[in-house]
Amino acid sequence: MNSSVQQSAEQSLQTPLTPQAFEAALRAKGDYYHIHHPFHRAMYEGECTPEQIRGWVANRFYYQISIPMKDAAIMANCPDRDTRRLWVQRLLDHDGYDGGEGGIEAWLRLGEAVGLSREEILSQEHVLPGVRFAVDAYVNFARRATWQEAASSSLTELFAPSIHQARLASWPEHYPWIDASGYQYFRSRLTEARRDVEHGLAITLQHYQTRAGQERMLEILQFKLDVLWSMLDAMTMAYQLDRAPYHTVTAKPVYHRGLF
Repeated sequence: MNSSVQQSAEQSLQTPLTPQAFEAALRAKGDYYHIHHPFHRAMYEGECTPEQIRGWVANRFYYQISIPMKDAAIMANCPDRDTRRLWVQRLLDHDGYDGGEGGIEAWLRLGEAVGLSREEILSQEHVLPGVRFAVDAYVNFARRATWQEAASSSLTELFAPSIHQARLASWPEHYPWIDASGYQYFRSRLTEARRDVEHGLAITLQHYQTRAGQERMLEILQFKLDVLWSMLDAMTMAYQLDRAPYHTVTAKPVYHRGLF
């Protein structure tokens, strides 16, 4: 490569993406969303056993109860009152308010609909170490990062409506044994996720004005995608390959339950 061509290439890498190109790059990350994970594909295609469905629901509960802590960390680091006024809605959506049950309660009802008891879900006895480590890494990132970076990491919500719609479309047909009352969480997130995306995307497009910043944001979004994918990797080992932690030693779930 001659010097002029190399210089032009270097300048191109330093030139900020237009807002339209930056948004397109963010949306292109959807190719790595966990909707494409083999475990998820098996769920949509009706190939999962009741045990696998229950394992997924129990493990995802740990993610659900951690999301409000992630959002609270973002608000704690955010000095902008207008942003906090909008962001607080995410906590209310999960925790519930004004008599509304909220997403966490809706997820508990999903757990009951698939045959789990509230007590065993709340005990976290089924949460795999790999899932716990991945989720904790995400919450810890939100605590340490700037509020803009942590807020932008939530942009996997760009791809969330499709995953909730796929569950609503396929699960009743493939898993008639699941009580239909358990699907409220997926229905509510169809609208909530779209609203959250609008706010999160506006923050992201406004904050990342340099090429270096935009590239960092793409890495942050990839990190969040890694979290979601790694959770399913852990569930695949435990529920599809029968290789849960310590499976060569014991069949008991001896792994820790978040004491640290």
